[in-house]
Amino acid sequence: MPTRYLLVVTAGDEVAERISTGWGTPPSTGDFVEGSPIRRLSADIELLHRPGLHVEDSALGQLLPLRLRATPVVFPSRHRSESGVPCLTVHPLGNLGPSAEVGGEPFRLVPPAARLMADALRGLAEPAAALGIPATYEATHHGPLLHQPAFFVEIAESLPREASDRAAQAVAGVLSDLTEDASDRVAIGVGGGHYAPHFTELALGRHWAFSHLVPRHALATVTPEVLHQLREGAPPPEGAVFQRATDAGAPEWRGWGPHLRDGDATPRPTGQP
Repeated sequence: MPTRYLLVVTAGDEVAERISTGWGTPPSTGDFVEGSPIRRLSADIELLHRPGLHVEDSALGQLLPLRLRATPVVFPSRHRSESGVPCLTVHPLGNLGPSAEVGGEPFRLVPPAARLMADALRGLAEPAAALGIPATYEATHHGPLLHQPAFFVEIAESLPREASDRAAQAVAGVLSDLTEDASDRVAIGVGGGHYAPHFTELALGRHWAFSHLVPRHALATVTPEVLHQLREGAPPPEGAVFQRATDAGAPEWRGWGPHLRDGDATPRPTGQP
């Protein structure tokens, strides 16, 4: 059975380690990456523990066995922010502009796994609400630079320890069985800030799955090469959804692809996880 996705836990991230305790020590698949066994969490989900810091682990893709080099990678992690916003987040990887201060390379994006990422966001919504915090998309940012689909699922490090432990248990449960919904329409989201409540609400309430999220402050630095990379993904986006009409008016978007509207995806049933 093909592997749906690979969970990668880095020893440099204490939150990720706490999340992984819920998975115990599954049996080895027989494959190793630099001496660390790849373990079978379930029939089609695998788990790898890595040393070092995940945002700098751009060599990972080339170290994986050939059978996993196109498999989506999911990184559980802590979430850091200057504002200390308490939240659970999911986000795609890459650097939309010239800065690469947190891993990856300038103007290089990682292919997203939009439908898996949407399922992770939906799965986090209920436990986040129980903790009194939001589950939200974040805009595309930071490394590592991989050539296979990847995204992060994060717990804010500003949460009190008891709440963080509850969140870790919830994240472990969500990440143990992510599933793509083939009825989700895939698009990029353009506009808004670093956190993306508008696109979060669309993914929770409608059959939207966002691949990359391009915040308004990054629009001025988007290059033709980045625009080309925004077309990639598994599956590739159908077009772009814009938070505001003014976001769609920038010259770089006029010939990029279809401009989609919020209501172009069907509503999801009320109460559906």
